[in-house]
Amino acid sequence: MKREYHKWFSPRLGRDMELLIFGHGGLPAVVFPTSCGRFFEFEDRGMVGAIAGEIEAGRVQLFCVDSVDSESWYNRSVSARWRIARHMQYEDYVMHEVLPVVRTLNGNPLLGAVGCSFGGYHAANIALRHPDVFTGFLSMSGAFDLSNFLGGYHDQDCYFNQPTQFLPNVTDSWYLDRYRRNSYILATGEHDQCWNQNERLGGIMRSKGIPVRLDVWGDRTGHDWPWWHKMIQTYL
Repeated sequence: MKREYHKWFSPRLGRDMELLIFGHGGLPAVVFPTSCGRFFEFEDRGMVGAIAGEIEAGRVQLFCVDSVDSESWYNRSVSARWRIARHMQYEDYVMHEVLPVVRTLNGNPLLGAVGCSFGGYHAANIALRHPDVFTGFLSMSGAFDLSNFLGGYHDQDCYFNQPTQFLPNVTDSWYLDRYRRNSYILATGEHDQCWNQNERLGGIMRSKGIPVRLDVWGDRTGHDWPWWHKMIQTYL
């Protein structure tokens, strides 16, 4: 399997950021790690290995990004305004520094966003904010209501970075038309603590006429890597 490591100084984040790429072609997918996770998490946790055949066959190419969650959502030492501002800088980094690398290496017009748990939030959020760029997402056990990270603080950036808040009010045909031709998957489990948030987001998407596959896995499926291995093999 082709494996590439990249590292550069991000002017948008003011520090070095690292990236791992797996594969040589196929569907490009930006992979977000779990809470405060690192760019090597998908490899270390066996997710890359779980779909090694698909990667080696050139059907999918993974671009595994680093996170700044410990500097944004999880940074209790700064104000809520700074947390959301840092998150916005991170999105800017993904959109304007990572995606040019993706497009240089992979000419496929499709682009997916993938993540588990808090990475599932990142995947769904960025794909719904930029439906002209990301043509789909796979969120496994994602959480989408982040108000508990903000301690009661709320502003426009908080609103537009929580899909369960902004999506019900979307009426602009520019967004709705793109949503309706993209591909979205919400996967969770019957014993997953984020199950209700997936049901809620799936219901909102359906109410807007947005095609979404919402799967609630049985067999005591919970919120952990062994189930995510099975999910990524099923969907990607």
